[in-house]
Amino acid sequence: MASEECDRVRGDIRRDPPGGSEKKTSPEPIRSERLPVEFLDARRIGFVELPAPALSPWERGEVARLWAETKARNPATFDGPLVASLGVDPPGPGPMLVRWARMPYRYRALRKLRAAHDVPGSVFVTVLQPTEHGLAVGRGSPTTAAPGRWSLPGGSAEPPEAGSPLDMEALRRHAAVELAEELGVHDAADGLRLWGLTRGARFGSLGFHFLAPPVPSALVRHLHADLTVAETERGDAPELDRVAFVSSPEQAARLGSGADYLHQVLVRYFPT
Repeated sequence: MASEECDRVRGDIRRDPPGGSEKKTSPEPIRSERLPVEFLDARRIGFVELPAPALSPWERGEVARLWAETKARNPATFDGPLVASLGVDPPGPGPMLVRWARMPYRYRALRKLRAAHDVPGSVFVTVLQPTEHGLAVGRGSPTTAAPGRWSLPGGSAEPPEAGSPLDMEALRRHAAVELAEELGVHDAADGLRLWGLTRGARFGSLGFHFLAPPVPSALVRHLHADLTVAETERGDAPELDRVAFVSSPEQAARLGSGADYLHQVLVRYFPT
């Protein structure tokens, strides 16, 4: 069953500027740079669960082999359940429908086995945490799936228990959990509001970006430091080994490699 949501997603789909119309003495090829992600605009968002894509015997064997290689490189990698995106039906008279399926993390190996258009995308959440010095971003620790990459606090969405629907409230709660686990900021889920929805250009991954109430940057640093100490004492590595605050896309770029969505989210959040 699809569930409807009345959150307003900011902005329209971001489009590249059209080609020029001036006359030229000789024809030139028109080049358009495809952005890593696009913003989707919908007044209502619904979710409908579908079966996971079937794998051929060869694909099952290759997925198992590639997963064994991944575990050998990073034993901390967890083959947990994920919400996979099977596509989006554009909004019409009703809500924009997100088609999704329950899949194990190891199925991400399909990105190496199939054409991009035939690979389920991921569904993930992030939190824009404002401070007086800009948005909080973190660098993935060596034990994460994206070591050394800067991103907003967040992560892959996990499916609800069997019989429970995936809806905006579930994603909001998951975003609040990610904020607490990565920055130590325990913000009630109802304090977050959906700020933007992005879709990746290659695999169609959907990012639900939530905006949190502002907090002081010193508090974020203090909470993250306490979280790092507590995890280290338990023998665990923090998910983010460094935290910074950015107030422009250029400032984020100077930190190093970033998530594919980060630049465009910052461009929209900090308009010039």
